[in-house]
Amino acid sequence: QVQLVESGGGLVQPGGSLRLSCAASGRIDSFTYMTMSWYRQAPGSRRDMVASISSRNYTYYTASVKGRFTISRDNAKKIMYLQMDGLNPEDTAVYYCRHEASGTWGQGTQVTVSS
Repeated sequence: QVQLVESGGGLVQPGGSLRLSCAASGRIDSFTYMTMSWYRQAPGSRRDMVASISSRNYTYYTASVKGRFTISRDNAKKIMYLQMDGLNPEDTAVYYCRHEASGTWGQGTQVTVSS
């Protein structure tokens, strides 16, 4: 079974940056072959995918973050990242990472963009 732990959230001013991390542990045959994704959920809203990265490093971004967020992975460390630049208040949410094949979620990390 895979366990996921997010970190790196916090309070940032509009226009600022944060880097989220998602560390994987547990029964992982190979992190390299895992398609991993970031989702976010704002209060009163559904949880939506923000970005995803495949085993071949193909990436997907939802339209609202394209050009501002960058998803990446370090297979040796079994960590996935989300570099978030140009943050705005609409990015405020709890951010979750997910291992798509197993449907495993992390516990989430709060990102708040406010002046």
